[in-house]
Amino acid sequence: MKKIYIANDHTAIEMKNAIKEHLLGQGFEVVDLGNNDGTSCNYANIGITLAEAVVSDTNSKGIALCGTGIGISIAANKVKGARAGLVYEVQTAELTRQHNDANILATGARLIAIEKALLLVDTFLSTEFEGGRHKERVGTLDEYNK
Repeated sequence: MKKIYIANDHTAIEMKNAIKEHLLGQGFEVVDLGNNDGTSCNYANIGITLAEAVVSDTNSKGIALCGTGIGISIAANKVKGARAGLVYEVQTAELTRQHNDANILATGARLIAIEKALLLVDTFLSTEFEGGRHKERVGTLDEYNK
């Protein structure tokens, strides 16, 4: 069973809960690191906490949610070894895994429907890294982020 860490700010509670239920129904272990009470919170702290959890648990993946997905993905990418890909379309969910070996999917609860988010999550989790010419590029990203 694969472990999925999921984290959200105050804008994405409903989406987080839907994704969590969806993943639990598929047999994933889900660790919720996000906001559950709706009070305004700092997406940067949440993104960093999520990224640290994913990086320390090498067989896991992460899902980062905020209003747009932009801020929380920037925050997550500050952690060495974290590769958070901001996705809104199925193709970008595939490519962020195939070409970037992303270990965190980020998306925006204010910008996409929950049903689409579920499709993006399924795509992200079922897509493998292609390696090849992309392996050196990902290595450069990991090496540079000191």
